[in-house]
Amino acid sequence: MAGFRALARDVRNPRRHITARRTSLRKCLERFAPYGHRATWHHLCSRAGIAPEDRHPEPTRLITALEELEEARTLWLGYEADFAARRRREKHHGIRQPSAVDDWHLHTWGGCDILPCESPSAHPDGRLAEVLARLIRAMESGPASSCPVCAQDRLAWHDDLGRYPWEGPVCGDCGIVVPVPVLTAEALAAVRHTRSGRAAHPARPAAAPVRPHRRYATV
Repeated sequence: MAGFRALARDVRNPRRHITARRTSLRKCLERFAPYGHRATWHHLCSRAGIAPEDRHPEPTRLITALEELEEARTLWLGYEADFAARRRREKHHGIRQPSAVDDWHLHTWGGCDILPCESPSAHPDGRLAEVLARLIRAMESGPASSCPVCAQDRLAWHDDLGRYPWEGPVCGDCGIVVPVPVLTAEALAAVRHTRSGRAAHPARPAAAPVRPHRRYATV
């Protein structure tokens, strides 16, 4: 199976048919898709001026979309390298238990579904790298009461997301599923009083967390 960089070379290859180059870009999203596959594709198409269903897009627009994806991937893999180095140092000093943010991060290892969007067409407007940089700053600065991407507090709890995370706070402005560890306990308590815009049902006992296997990016 081809890695991300090999697929990126295929996208740039002018000797390949444009539909094959488009397919290679879609396959890049199987390796790195911060909003999830469909939402990331919709985001890249919107910013590059490509109709999502266009099988023959202009080559320059494909390259524009690829460059934005590569920029974000480089940023995120750099963060993951720093994360891995920090965890090695902590383990060396006897700190074996990861923090809540670290535990969440293991579910996103490699760069898929970092900030999943409930709707493929509702996602942040800014460049992917800018959005991920905001998330990294939020994780490093500690829990807050608003969305780490758009800084708005119009959050509602959804318990039917259909994939991991199966439930969580969704931002009504930028559309992301907000990572629980970046919100304060008070903010989470307030969000849980709304469930998809309705009054919340009585809280269910939390299930014991399942430690995921680490996934490493294919290069």
